[in-house]
Amino acid sequence: MPESHHDKPKQEVSIETFAFKADKLLPNNPELPAVLYKGAFQEHPESAEQIFNDNGWRNSWVNGVFSYHHYHSNAHEVLGVMSGSASLQLGGDTGRRVEVSAGDVLVLPAGTAHKRLTSSQDFRIAGAYPGGADYNTRRATPDDFAAALPEIGQVPLPDSDPVYGEAGPLLRVWGVRG
Repeated sequence: MPESHHDKPKQEVSIETFAFKADKLLPNNPELPAVLYKGAFQEHPESAEQIFNDNGWRNSWVNGVFSYHHYHSNAHEVLGVMSGSASLQLGGDTGRRVEVSAGDVLVLPAGTAHKRLTSSQDFRIAGAYPGGADYNTRRATPDDFAAALPEIGQVPLPDSDPVYGEAGPLLRVWGVRG
């Protein structure tokens, strides 16, 4: 059977995980690490949004990343780079700078701060949320921090990996399945 451009990667690509502690304005996630899939969609980066949707991560959009620290305290988020490249800051000012390019996928657990530092002109990402969850956008303020803390722990774990579906590494990394 011929391969369609919407097929999932044939094998798991290398993944990196990043854990971040809260600072005074950004909660991050005390339990779950951010997960970076390098080159997951190397062959077909433009399919990211459709693959996320097919794997139950919906309420999707295509755009860029804000140039200020922000996070979603009521939903996990997946970002798939469809074109171009960018340098992103994860976890706040004391967090980690991550370079992403077309085909890379980043999964951010609820509360994980992120912002765009630099990007190529053609940088575009697809974003989506498990089960099509509605998401909020919080910023680095004391009021948002206080409101976010109780919300983060209430966000359910996803039923599927946004890249690999029900058998993906995210589920093992986040302890959904053994």
